[in-house]
Amino acid sequence: MQLEQAFQDPQLCRGLLDRLNRALDGRSMRFMEVCGTHTVAIFQSGLRSLLPDTVAHLSGPGCPVCVTHDAEVAAFLDLAERDRVIIATFGDLLRVPGPGGRSLKHAQAQGARVEIVYSPLDALTLAEQNPGDTVVFLGIGFETTAPTVAATLLTARQRKLENFCVLSLHKLVPPALRALLDDSQCAVEAFLLPGHVSTILGLEPYAFLAEKYRVPGVVGGFQPADILLALCMMAEQIRDNAPAVVNAYPRAVGDAGNPRARALLDQFFTPADALWRGIGSIPMSGLTLRPEYQDMDAMVRLDLKLPDVPPLPGCRCGDVLKGRMAPPDCPLFGKKCTPATPVGPCMVSTEGSCAAYFKYSER
Repeated sequence: MQLEQAFQDPQLCRGLLDRLNRALDGRSMRFMEVCGTHTVAIFQSGLRSLLPDTVAHLSGPGCPVCVTHDAEVAAFLDLAERDRVIIATFGDLLRVPGPGGRSLKHAQAQGARVEIVYSPLDALTLAEQNPGDTVVFLGIGFETTAPTVAATLLTARQRKLENFCVLSLHKLVPPALRALLDDSQCAVEAFLLPGHVSTILGLEPYAFLAEKYRVPGVVGGFQPADILLALCMMAEQIRDNAPAVVNAYPRAVGDAGNPRARALLDQFFTPADALWRGIGSIPMSGLTLRPEYQDMDAMVRLDLKLPDVPPLPGCRCGDVLKGRMAPPDCPLFGKKCTPATPVGPCMVSTEGSCAAYFKYSER
C-alpha cells in the first residue's frame, strides 16, 4: 500500500509533467488507453485537466462490458427464456442493452433465473445446489479474467459437475489493437497498454505495434505517477522516432507475463473469430472451448446461435470505442443516455468511457 501511495506523490507527478512537456516540446500526441481501469483512473485523478493542451486522450475498447456485442446480449436473452436454465453472471452485465433495449435485468424482472456471482467459482455452488438445472456462466472479459474461468472449468471437471457450462465470449486485446491500426481512420499515435491484461500476456504479444505499425506501446500502472511515466515514455519515443513496447509497471507486470495462467488458458480455450460492439468481427480475437470440452460449452450444449441484430438506434458507442469521437459528442450523451437510463453499454459499466465522462467531466 505504501508503494502505491508513493506513486500518488504530488511532487513526483509535477516532475513527470515537466518531463512530459520537455519531451513534447510543443508537439501534439494522441494516445489511447486500452483498459477500463485506466479510463476511470485518468478521470478520477484529475490528470486530464493537468495534461498539456497538445495531448489528446482517446478511450479504446478496453471495457469488457462495453465491447459485448448486441448479438451476444441477444444470446443471453435467449438463454434467459430457456426452461431449467440458471444464468450466473457478474452484475455489470445485467443492464447492458440488447435488441429492443431489453437487458438481463428485464428478463430477471419477468421471472428469468439470473443470479449475480462475484467469482466464476460461485457458479459451481449454484450447480451443486440445483442438480436438476443447467447453470450457465457468462464468460466475458479479456486475458485477465479468462484464466479464472479456465480454473473454474478445471474444478468443475474434478468435481464431476455435469450441469455446469460456460458461454465463452472472452476477447483478446492484441487482435483488437491490430484492427484499430488497420482502420484508415485511426489517429492513435501511442497506446497506454493495460496493466492487468499484461500481467498475463507480458510484452511479446504487443511487439507488432512497434515492429509493423511504428507505434509506441507502454504498459502502465494505475496511479497518477504510473500513467504520467507511461506518457513520458511514449512522448520520448515519438520525439526520437524510436517506437518500442516497454514495461513501465514492473512492480506488477513481468516482461514474460504469467506462463502458468497462459498454459491454463491453452488447456481449455482456442482462439476464434469474435464480435466486438462497434467494430464487428475481428479474426482470432476471441476464445472458444476446445472440442474435448464441448460438454461444458453452452454454445454447443444448448445449441445457441449469435443472431443478426440491428444496432441500438442512435448509440455511438462503437465510434467511442474506436477513438473516433469523445462521448460528449454523441447526441444522446447526458440527455437520453445517462447512467440511470443507459442507451449503450459505455454508459452502463463503471469502467465505460461514457460513464466516466458523465461522472467526472463538466457538462
